Amino acid sequence: MAKQDIVEIRWHGRGGQGAKTAALLFADAALSEGKYIQAFPEYGPERMGAPVQSFNRLSNEPITLHCGISNPKYVAVLDPTLISAVDVLAGVPQDGKIVINTSKTPDEIKNELKIKNIKVYTIDASKIAMETIGRDIPNTPMLGAMAAATGLLDFERLLKDLEQKLNKKFASKQEIVAGNLNAVKRAYEEVRSA
Repeated sequence: MAKQDIVEIRWHGRGGQGAKTAALLFADAALSEGKYIQAFPEYGPERMGAPVQSFNRLSNEPITLHCGISNPKYVAVLDPTLISAVDVLAGVPQDGKIVINTSKTPDEIKNELKIKNIKVYTIDASKIAMETIGRDIPNTPMLGAMAAATGLLDFERLLKDLEQKLNKKFASKQEIVAGNLNAVKRAYEEVRSA
């Protein structure tokens, strides 16, 4: 299988923000659509708050690659402070896309990072998380924003798959399920691009 048939995604976050969980949920949603998937984190003994990365590979054919991802077509940044701490654009091709959790506009981010061709999306995932689930855990809003920006997943199927997983994990806490689903929907609708 040619490498261009595989879509690669990198998720940047800090320990405790849910970057690993977001990558797993994104992969699970792709799997439910019949795609072949890989989802894996890259971190060592980092503590809460330390920079972490997680990755996805998606394909319509079996994936035989078993190595790191250095040239992702899509990047999600769950913590805007990572922009100055980590090269979030490393390896992203000129036709790539980056989705950043920030209150800034896409044009402000383009200017700040001196981006010319890469498409920039912004979403205030932290604000959405606070308003919908009461905690600054931006992973589920970022899931919705990434679904909108990439167009890789059927959104209704993503919501259904996520609802099943959340119901299993939070069976006695329906407010958590409803809050997370609302967070994903809002981010899907509110993400901006430039």
